[in-house]
Amino acid sequence: MRYAGKRVVVVGGGAGLGRAIARGFAREGAAVGVVGRTLATLGGTVADPAFARYAVAEGDVTDAAGIASAVAAVAEQLGGLDVAVNTAGTFANGTAADADPDAIARLFETNVLGTWLAMRAEVPLLSATGGGVVINFSSNIGGHRVRPGLGAYGASKAAVSAMTRSAALDHIGEGVRICAISPGPSDTTMSIRPGETLEERDARVAQQNPAGRIARLDEITEAALYLASDAAAYCVGTDLVIDGGAAA
Repeated sequence: MRYAGKRVVVVGGGAGLGRAIARGFAREGAAVGVVGRTLATLGGTVADPAFARYAVAEGDVTDAAGIASAVAAVAEQLGGLDVAVNTAGTFANGTAADADPDAIARLFETNVLGTWLAMRAEVPLLSATGGGVVINFSSNIGGHRVRPGLGAYGASKAAVSAMTRSAALDHIGEGVRICAISPGPSDTTMSIRPGETLEERDARVAQQNPAGRIARLDEITEAALYLASDAAAYCVGTDLVIDGGAAA
């Protein structure tokens, strides 16, 4: 129970990695606030019996006032904030010659501006209680490697990695540690190509990835639990790549 007595907010906690990480903190004893765009999916997350104490709030990371209100609401219900994890993100592909401009704009609005607005809501709350930890979610594509057809997605995630390092230096003096996790393909719907089955995805990743498989959600969750812990107290601006060797 590493997080007994700790208060954690997971932005984007309604599904995928966000849901797994919220449940991971709950299993370790934390009071967990889950923020996302749809109350129904958030309810599915906290339906897990691991959640002894929790709060949910509807909020879209592309809406500055909305996400600030949602984060503040769960922090108030939990009695403060010690850890914030920002997993909300989206995906788009296409080259510089054929990518849809509207899709690329939405990509940057969610991945870059959304992460920035989430931090903007969280850092003052963490500072007010003497400090804490923010963990942003980037990707191994962008800041650590490139893939054909994924230039815009990679650029958005490279921006997340860069602003994480900058924010880490800006706020460590307030006792707020800010780090990032950059996973490779993980066992979520985002890793499945259109028309692809789970079996086909697993076979494709096995051929492409040096480790020969996709990342399990518990492996990414454990990384978040480590970075948010006192054991990682000297990790400031760290961007932890977890991708089975793809970016090596």
